[in-house]
Amino acid sequence: MERERVILHSDLNNFFASVEIALNPSLAGKPLIVCGDPKERHGIVLAKNEEAKKYGIKTAETVYSALKKCPDVQMVGSHYHEYKRYSERVMAIYGRYTDVIEACSIDECSLDMTESTLLFGDGRTIAERIRKEVKEELGVTVSIGVSFNKVFAKLASELKKPDAVTEITRENYQRVVWCLPVGDLLFVGKATAESLRKLGIRTIGDLALAEEELLGRVLGKRGRQLRIYARGEDKEPVRALKDKEDLKSVGNSTTLAKDITDREEIKRWFYAIAESVAGRLRDADVGRASTVHIVVRNEKLQDTTCQMKVPPTALCGDIAKAAYELYCKHFAPGTKVRMLGITVSGFDYHIEQIRLDDMLDGQNGYDRRERAENTIAKLREKYGYAMLQRGIVMEDEKLNGLDIRGKKD
Repeated sequence: MERERVILHSDLNNFFASVEIALNPSLAGKPLIVCGDPKERHGIVLAKNEEAKKYGIKTAETVYSALKKCPDVQMVGSHYHEYKRYSERVMAIYGRYTDVIEACSIDECSLDMTESTLLFGDGRTIAERIRKEVKEELGVTVSIGVSFNKVFAKLASELKKPDAVTEITRENYQRVVWCLPVGDLLFVGKATAESLRKLGIRTIGDLALAEEELLGRVLGKRGRQLRIYARGEDKEPVRALKDKEDLKSVGNSTTLAKDITDREEIKRWFYAIAESVAGRLRDADVGRASTVHIVVRNEKLQDTTCQMKVPPTALCGDIAKAAYELYCKHFAPGTKVRMLGITVSGFDYHIEQIRLDDMLDGQNGYDRRERAENTIAKLREKYGYAMLQRGIVMEDEKLNGLDIRGKKD
């Protein structure tokens, strides 16, 4: 008989702000925001702590707006190299219990503890040990969900914060999960939730009990998949770091603070997002990508996706250029944009492909640009993301120092 899976989902609480407080304990207990340029009071809020949340301060709002809500809020710049260092230290703690670790972002991971329970006790026991060790050794807190699949483990991690362990089991999931709003389920965004509401589906339980044929007719394959998630039937494995060749795509997206229409502003956002995608490609070490996809959400929360083939690349400039070209081709001037995303796929892994423009460029154009981007990445890792910025991005103060890879929508 197959053993019941034991899956943990860890979510570091207010991670960027928590690291800043761990580095400077005098900030503890005070409302704090991490932002682009504290001295000039420009840019947007990248992260905030629990005390700042009490004033209604939100991620991605302007610093000016945050100061109006809380004039005494403490402001610090972002130090991505420190966040990455702390993330790696937390991963090392996870590694004491399992090597099946899937990094979802810099502050979230899925962990398969099925075999680990034979050594360390049940899932809740392991989660409590990890929570305690992270807090005592690093001075930051983590909320951990425990369940029998990835979707419910993720949901459990959201139910109680900060510094908590929540378990969803075979015995309690209908009572705990099915009463929650359908929008709380992973991959159910505002537009999907509205589509489901029109069908009379308001809770996760309603979704679980809905007719599969109806969901398929209205939402297609995605509707059927969401029903599987709601019913606790998700069987998606935790992808260990060593399984990188299973990786099919790498991407990132960001929800904008307000609708934008100006194409130059949209181009700048594409460059900021492409920086994060290129960084994730470097981290994943999967080689170059041959397809660029974009997703654009309009003011009605409707998503449109499109894609194009490109010469194999892992460079920000190439990715951003292709994304903007796709946008200009498929969207009319004046389109109101609420969210932008870029995904790349079609990795060559270990195969080196020679591009025509490299052959024509006596200085080996691609390799030269790749060396430049790698150097910039190393400098940012050491001195912070804001240390070096692209000129096109610096034209918009909202983007100064903004690392999309670490920003949560």
